[in-house]
Amino acid sequence: QVQLVESGGGLVQPGGSLRLTCGASGSILRPNVMGWYRQAPGKERDLVARITSRGSTSYADSVEGRFTISRDYVKNMVYLQMNSLEPEDTAIYYCHLRSLREYWGQGTQVTVSS
Repeated sequence: QVQLVESGGGLVQPGGSLRLTCGASGSILRPNVMGWYRQAPGKERDLVARITSRGSTSYADSVEGRFTISRDYVKNMVYLQMNSLEPEDTAIYYCHLRSLREYWGQGTQVTVSS
């Protein structure tokens, strides 16, 4: 069993920055992919960014150049640095891990508003 716990969400003004953190614990198999998804009210849950256990990254077009995903393989942590935030980035952000199974965190709210 794997547990994912997110932190770092909050309220920020447009143009501001936030850093999300996700800690993974339990039986984590490799290879795996860790990532961040987000879900805005009335919309589907969409991929934001992901990073493989080899360090390969990919991003949604809407966040490319503004968000950066990274991992600490020793601590089993994944981070999402979000810069130049826009109101359209407002959503619940979920940490995700996929190995033989997939796991989700409980989500953390990010609100971008003046």
